[in-house]
Parts: sequence; C-alpha cells; structure tokens
Amino acid sequence: MRPDGAEFPDPASRFQPEGVHGPSEVIDHRAYVWQSTTWKRPAWSGQAIYELHVGTFTPEGTFRAAIERLDHIASLGVGAIELMPVADFPGGRNWGYDGVTLFAPARCYGRPDDLRALVDAAHVRGLAVILDVVYNHLGPDGNYLGAYAKEYFDADRHTPWGQAFHLAGRDSRPVREFSSPTPPTGSTSFASTGFASMRRTRFSTYPKNTY
Repeated sequence: MRPDGAEFPDPASRFQPEGVHGPSEVIDHRAYVWQSTTWKRPAWSGQAIYELHVGTFTPEGTFRAAIERLDHIASLGVGAIELMPVADFPGGRNWGYDGVTLFAPARCYGRPDDLRALVDAAHVRGLAVILDVVYNHLGPDGNYLGAYAKEYFDADRHTPWGQAFHLAGRDSRPVREFSSPTPPTGSTSFASTGFASMRRTRFSTYPKNTY
C-alpha cells in the first residue's frame, strides 16, 4: 500500500508473513477444506470454557501444536475453548492485547489455514471455539492505520496498550464498520463460534462460510 508514496502494510491484511512491519500476503479463505461439516454449536447454558494462550499452551506455541492437546481438553468435560487474542503483533510472543493487524492471525502461531485447522479439529471433538478480540485500540508498534486516516483514532482517549479507536461522534461510523459485525479473523473466515471482547463475552451464531 502506498498512501502519499510511502509503503505500509495493508490495514485489512489477512496475513503478515514477515511481521507487522512487512508486506501483506493475499489469502484465499475459500481454499481450506473443512472436515467438521456436520458440527453444530452446543447450547450456551451450562458450558465450561477453557481459556488458552496459543503461544504458551504447548512448547511449540503454534496453532498446529495445540491440536495435539485437544483430546485432553475434551476429556476435562469443557464445551468450548477460548483463544486469547491472536491478531498479529510485533515480536515473537505476546499476550495479544497490543495487536495491530486485527484481521491477520499472528504469524508466529502459524498461517491462517493453521488456525482454521485448529478450529476444525476442535469441532470434530465437539468443542466450540471462542476468539478473544480487542476492538477499542491498537498497539503502538506496527500500527499504520493512522497513516491512512487520522480519524480512525480518538486524540482525547488513550489506553495503557495503545491508541484508542474513534468509536463515537463525527466520522466514527467507518471506524466501527472496520471491525463489525464480524471480523475476518472471526466466524465467517475461521468458523469460530463466538467472540469475547474485553472480557465481556459476546456470542455469535454465524454459519460456517468464508469470504
């Protein structure tokens, strides 16, 4: 992308193979062949949720490695796993709350199809998948969104993790539309079951389809 002649990553990138400062890769979300074609989400009432951090859940710290431990999780009697934020961030390990590419899963955890494979494998075992998402800010390192339009951010609001989005007031509608109703790292592209946003769970029931 070249606003004003400068090169920046695509703000809606689906994958950053060289990190948040590098070039964006075009991803075909239709290429993945789902195995769990008959999966149906369980009722929300009475479900236990297992929250996990992909980077610390296994020694490898990847989506694919997490698949190997799903049988153990299912044996515990839980009905869903909740992935802590996976939007890409600078560096190799992170809690996920200062991510800067909302639609691209962290390359250190694997490629987009690796995340799909994790969701797919969870569904095969009867587990729902919830994504913990962050919609109120972007982190400070690798945040190029303001290079396209400064109106994306609220100059009067700041968070401990980074710049706050401009979500209310004049010119705020395009900002809200940027991440709603369903982020590309959410249900439509990865067949996840719901979202947990800033510790307040918001469940969705979108069908398994892709862009």
